[in-house]
Amino acid sequence: MKNKQELFEHFQLVVDPGQSPLRIDKFLVSKMESTSRNRIQLAAEEGYILVNDKPVKSNYKVRPLDHIRLMLPFQKREFKLIPQPIPLDIVFEDDHILVLNKPAGLIVHPGHGNYTGTLLNGLAWYLGLRNELPTEDPRMGVLVHRIDKDTTGLLVAAKSEMAQFRLARQFFDRNVERIYTTLVWDHVEKDRGTITANIARHPSDRLRFCVPVKETEGRHAVTHYRVLERLGYVTLLECKLETGRTHQIRVHMEHMGHPVFGDPRYSGNRIRKGTPYTKFKQFVNNCFQILPRQALHAGMLGFVHPASNEPMKFHAPLPDDFNKVLEKWRIYAVSSQHSSTL
Repeated sequence: MKNKQELFEHFQLVVDPGQSPLRIDKFLVSKMESTSRNRIQLAAEEGYILVNDKPVKSNYKVRPLDHIRLMLPFQKREFKLIPQPIPLDIVFEDDHILVLNKPAGLIVHPGHGNYTGTLLNGLAWYLGLRNELPTEDPRMGVLVHRIDKDTTGLLVAAKSEMAQFRLARQFFDRNVERIYTTLVWDHVEKDRGTITANIARHPSDRLRFCVPVKETEGRHAVTHYRVLERLGYVTLLECKLETGRTHQIRVHMEHMGHPVFGDPRYSGNRIRKGTPYTKFKQFVNNCFQILPRQALHAGMLGFVHPASNEPMKFHAPLPDDFNKVLEKWRIYAVSSQHSSTL
């Protein structure tokens, strides 16, 4: 039975009573479509294969009624990837990894309806590939995590299966440091805080996620936040992810009553606070035109290098559209304070 997760595929199976002794890497390849023996062996090296709740090596011979659990990073691509010359902002590169600064509007992974024009298409071209790639081609670099189409900022890609497994394990173990900058609606009272609330798919809108009513539903999610600036009707926050659920910051901010400014999916793209005067509405709508998306930026990424074991930390500045809107709110906040003192 397979259970798809955000960063890993989880497999469970019980060996048939009549199974003769067989190396577990050969056994699993025979049972799992589109999975190479090399990938299985790498999983064993990283401790991702458990038999009867104990890690085993790839030369372990399966026995009847063995209970096998296997964890593999990433869902396999169910389509062929077309390399395309898409401009990429490479922050760092060596023989093992690539760190990229993703712009707004660029989808990370191909999917239904978006098979071309994604960051992964551009990454394939950047790595020198020119022909259509079959599923799980080992030459293809693999993005180890994702950010939303209209969120900007840092991503790390693995250039080898070894790097992929070791980076993915860091994400799974929550040893990766991910810090976002976001502009949210309203005055956030506490200087810092933690949001612990499960996240589940919205019951009536499959494109949205939500904090479920029942605490037993959804997946565990934790976001730590810190106030950077209070600008009257909006607040600039730094958000640190402890978990990495889809739309996590966007969902948690809406749940807290402070949706991300400009977020069209989580009620941040309409005027929520402020005065009813036309000039204020014009000001906010002008901000929406400058930044027609969520004000969310993955500005810091820290992890241990998969080959050298050296700690690495990368920073990416706010994009221009975010900066322009932030500066407009700063000016507006100062002018509002000045007017109130007259």
